[in-house]
Amino acid sequence: MNVIFIALIVVAGMGLSFEAGLLGPLGEKVGHLWATLSIFVVGTALLWLIRHFTGKGKFTAWQSIPKWQLIGGILGPLYVVVLTLATPILGVAMSMICILFGQITTSFAIDYFGWFAMPKQNTNPLRLLGLALIFLALCFSYLGTLS
Repeated sequence: MNVIFIALIVVAGMGLSFEAGLLGPLGEKVGHLWATLSIFVVGTALLWLIRHFTGKGKFTAWQSIPKWQLIGGILGPLYVVVLTLATPILGVAMSMICILFGQITTSFAIDYFGWFAMPKQNTNPLRLLGLALIFLALCFSYLGTLS
């Protein structure tokens, strides 16, 4: 495995926690949908600038791709709205553990079945133990909020 990519993804995951911490209070002040929209407007502007200064890409290829591959355009805003609504109630840590458990569970299914044209990946007891430990973290974090 490439350690550099692992480190980059860990840092990106840290960014999600910052985003959750920012979105909750922003949603309380301007409304949850407006907070979501503001995040996507800033992100779109940043991506447009990066694309503008780094190259043109293959914009004409859009017409040839299967439309189901664009479902992320629905899932992204849905994720941010739920994050904006839930984080002020659950807290950042609990929200991130819930997200992590959902991501890992779905990721195992995608890897195992090879959904979305991804290469199939084997599951083994150590990977399942990791999933179980994340579930335990979710349970312990929840129980910790009750006391």
